[in-house]
Amino acid sequence: MAVELKDTIAQSLECPVCLTTFTDPKILSCSHTYCKVCLEKLLECHGDDQMIRCPVCKADTQVPDQDVDKLPASLALRKLIDDVKNQHQICTNCDSEDKPKAVVYCQDCGNYLCLTCHNMHSKWKNFVDHEIIAMSEISSGKVSIRRYRKCRKHPKEDEECFCSNCKRFTCFRCVVMEHKDQGHQVIESAAYESHHTKTIEELKSKVEKKQSSFQNYIDLIDKEKKCVDDAMKHCAHDIVKAYDEAVQQLTEKREILLGEVKGKTERAEEALGEMKKSAQQRINQLTTIAEMVTNRRNAPVDMDTLAVYDTLCEDLQEALNQENPDNQQPNKASGEAKRSSFERNIGKDELDLGKIVTVAIKSIALPTKDSMNVMINTPDGRMAVGCGKARGVNIFSADGRLQQTVLKDVKIHALGFLSDGRCVVNDNSNTVALYTPEFMKLDVMFETLNYDEGGFSQLTVDSDDLIYVSYRKPEKILVFSSAGGKAIKEIPCHGYVPWQITSYNDSLIITSGNTVRLIDKEGDVKHTLTSTSNTCPYAAVSQSNTILIAMVKYDEGLVSIEEYTNELKYVRNFVKEYKIEKPTRNWYYLQQYRSGEIAFCTSDNLYYYDHIKIVDETARNTSYNNIVYSVKN
Repeated sequence: MAVELKDTIAQSLECPVCLTTFTDPKILSCSHTYCKVCLEKLLECHGDDQMIRCPVCKADTQVPDQDVDKLPASLALRKLIDDVKNQHQICTNCDSEDKPKAVVYCQDCGNYLCLTCHNMHSKWKNFVDHEIIAMSEISSGKVSIRRYRKCRKHPKEDEECFCSNCKRFTCFRCVVMEHKDQGHQVIESAAYESHHTKTIEELKSKVEKKQSSFQNYIDLIDKEKKCVDDAMKHCAHDIVKAYDEAVQQLTEKREILLGEVKGKTERAEEALGEMKKSAQQRINQLTTIAEMVTNRRNAPVDMDTLAVYDTLCEDLQEALNQENPDNQQPNKASGEAKRSSFERNIGKDELDLGKIVTVAIKSIALPTKDSMNVMINTPDGRMAVGCGKARGVNIFSADGRLQQTVLKDVKIHALGFLSDGRCVVNDNSNTVALYTPEFMKLDVMFETLNYDEGGFSQLTVDSDDLIYVSYRKPEKILVFSSAGGKAIKEIPCHGYVPWQITSYNDSLIITSGNTVRLIDKEGDVKHTLTSTSNTCPYAAVSQSNTILIAMVKYDEGLVSIEEYTNELKYVRNFVKEYKIEKPTRNWYYLQQYRSGEIAFCTSDNLYYYDHIKIVDETARNTSYNNIVYSVKN
């Protein structure tokens, strides 16, 4: 009887949350007691709230300064725990009244054994495989023993049943006497424990999925922070390079510029850091609650611990019901920093380095989605976008207005302009036709390859008004004069398919797959530039006669615009991984206005990049007003 009383006392000294003997017990205003560490975890689960909700009775307790240590301690309970710990456990197997001290505990028998009983127990054939735990391991807290539930009203009876209405374990005699009324749902203890364990596993699985969602969000934030850091490094490199070419008196100006760069990027880094901190807090919250729920798998359950379990499950479900993070936020927060670049000051009398500029980007929806096939500069400095499915050519002014639509009955596949303003058009059947500057069709015929022979075709016009038509299927380029007739020359494409073709001085720029090739007019490849496997380049000629290349990541919808020399050597970056709306069809074009702004076109939208001014050496002193584009279609 004394042993049973001691076990009952030991069970009463267990915290309902962690299910172990109280450590530094603290009392809530409702008089329920918990470990200090468990209360700190409960407080953490409720964020910055200074209130703790009791898991048993759900009453609120004010926590002074969010410091659990300031709650009253249970001194009497702490003394009782120390007294119980200081008393040795006696053997429960001996028949004599003067029972010796136990040295081990048998998990399978549920008995404490002295040295003599332990020796006898180990020799019994049927008990050889029993799990034996040394008392020193139990007292040190390294292992916990498996308790056997005995009915408090009938100590010799095991609690083999569980009443779902009363939420308590009970013996069979109690079921007959107290739980036979209508409405009481009584099941076997093993069945309840099996359901209890399954519920914990399901919650654990949901927590892992939620944690994975927030971890992916943090990974995305880290990626955006790296983009911000890269943008800062590019700016800093350009600034330092300009400083080294100047005189020592520019030191102070250099530091000011670096400060501006840091100021722009710090705002983005701070925003990204706050997003990451918030996401990490959500992960910590889920982890803390999940640990307290899942650690209860093999523990005894009474009314208080069941109340704790229900409360923790409610807290966990609230956390699981919270919305997943918005993956667009990191990209938006880092946008200004990624679009920052250094504009060097050249051609002015005052000794200066330059300034930090942020590229202003505006998007204009094309009149018809999934229709753009080509984009080209017009002779008067505007931008012409040729459409296939919707037919016609939409012409945009340099201030972003859709001014006119011409050739409305023609399905445009490729487009070019001669030096006298005449327009060269290649339709979807590969027929090349010539139009006046007023877009009236001329009676000029070109003997081109039809679609069955040539497949998709593109064209470009050089400074001598020669027309170059590329064909994908035979992998070659035919050259025509503006007078029409047969091709005057054929240029082979050795082992590659010409996607886009652009005239460049005495050469041609050919885009094919993820490679840009600079070839001479005999077909010999002079220089190549190959992007990564998940990036495709699209080339154009700048107003300063360098080569612009838009690097497009299809899957991610990201565009970077870079400048290259006539040998396809990298010069600088203008736009770093700008997020665009994913088009209906992966078909893109890059061009530059005569006034300096860059136009990038997808099959659905036209993007204008302002603050990018690329001019040649003879026009270094030319300045342009910044234009904010606003188009109403």
